[in-house]
Amino acid sequence: MSLLSQRQQLLVAALLAVLMVMTRGHHFADINVLPSASWAVFMLAGFYLASKLWFPAFLGLAVALDLIAVTWGGVSNFCVSPAYGFLLPAYGSLWLAGRWFSSRYQFNWTALFTLVITVLTITAVASVFSGGGFYWFSGRYVEPTFVEYLSRFIQSYPNQLSRLSFYIAIAAVVHISFRFAHVNPRSNQTQ
Repeated sequence: MSLLSQRQQLLVAALLAVLMVMTRGHHFADINVLPSASWAVFMLAGFYLASKLWFPAFLGLAVALDLIAVTWGGVSNFCVSPAYGFLLPAYGSLWLAGRWFSSRYQFNWTALFTLVITVLTITAVASVFSGGGFYWFSGRYVEPTFVEYLSRFIQSYPNQLSRLSFYIAIAAVVHISFRFAHVNPRSNQTQ
């Protein structure tokens, strides 16, 4: 069950799609200062959008953007390898984390604690799928070792965490702001 009406879900889906288009890789050079929001888009879509059909829709958008960037945008195809398929479980785990959090969500302070734990955990899980999949299965590393992978994971985790946290924090502030804007001050009930 979603927190939003069908109309609100469509608006959220459109905003998330625009966010992905604007921040995914080298698609818009002028906006390339923003970190990729793809991970956050999948987690937020899992949280806000009730239909499971949104997952393949956003997955298709991500693949289409990458294909356009590599084919016509002059972006390097370095990341396009047999490991590209590991984005499916990475994005799927982010989507499921959003679903999981949504099923436990209540508008109170403990939700923030649960959100922080969820973001910390899902960043590690998605990193293992995306970065680990690339490291072990892309063919870009001649002799991969667990020690080298662990070193790469430790080095990349803070960056991945900060990117996901950046967008989730913005979404949380917007969510809380909208929630307070729709509370009746007399009864402390939503309108």
